[in-house]
Amino acid sequence: MHATPRSTARRFPCLLLAMLSCAGLAQAGDRLTATTGVGTVEGSGGGGLVPWALIGGYGSRDQVGATAHLTRVRTDGGYTLTTTAAAIGVHDTWEASVAQMRFGLSDTVPGQSVTLDVLGLKWRVLGDAVYDQDSGWPQVSVGAQVKHNEDMAVPTALGARSASDTDFTVSATKVWLGGLAGYNTLANLTLRRTRANQFGLLGFGGDVRDQAQWMPEVSGAVLLRDDLAVGAEWRRKPDNLGVFREESAHDVFIAWWPVRNLSLTAAAVNLGNIANKGNQRGWYVSAQASY
Repeated sequence: MHATPRSTARRFPCLLLAMLSCAGLAQAGDRLTATTGVGTVEGSGGGGLVPWALIGGYGSRDQVGATAHLTRVRTDGGYTLTTTAAAIGVHDTWEASVAQMRFGLSDTVPGQSVTLDVLGLKWRVLGDAVYDQDSGWPQVSVGAQVKHNEDMAVPTALGARSASDTDFTVSATKVWLGGLAGYNTLANLTLRRTRANQFGLLGFGGDVRDQAQWMPEVSGAVLLRDDLAVGAEWRRKPDNLGVFREESAHDVFIAWWPVRNLSLTAAAVNLGNIANKGNQRGWYVSAQASY
């Protein structure tokens, strides 16, 4: 019997403990501070909105690393998004992640929320974003995120076609040591093949379009100190539903590592139109443990 994204996410606490135990046994921790990223809302390593080619955790090529993070977003229209996620990185080459996203529907549907379960897999196919400083090539990873929406009453009413689908990603990340104005600098480009409405929180496909499309996502960051980064992200989303126009999401963030194994992130985020509310701006806060 195969595990579904829904059943796997329900066993999240056990998966998290297993991931952290594996990381500890492998004595992970040789990579540079901040190269774990801060964890995306869908669980994989990267920025808050955009996955990077970097593999989650501090594990190097002969180690296993892991991350776990909790993220909270609230918009000015009263929508809330809470993500609980964990990821494990194997030999700085493979990453597996699990996440559960819970989205509160504000007064659009009072007292109701939807839950999205995500299983992710990422494979580094070439390059090293940090250590290949003499090469112009970035680190490149390919990935897949299997998503299942547990609550389809509202998405179906809006015109969504499916409760489950898989996003495919290709990410290229480059880090320049002593780059912009002498500060370590990161740039990332991700292409995502998707038909997800609002990341999948409002189902997949719709009455306007039901085919997956390639969507661009970009992010950049500058490390002002070894333990402090500022950056920005932009993510285009497909526009599949006739009842409202879906817009791109973007943010400006600051991330701080008070200790090597803990990061705290705050961001001003704009998710665009959500259902009947336009220009949804708010704050994004996240805490991540990395090993």
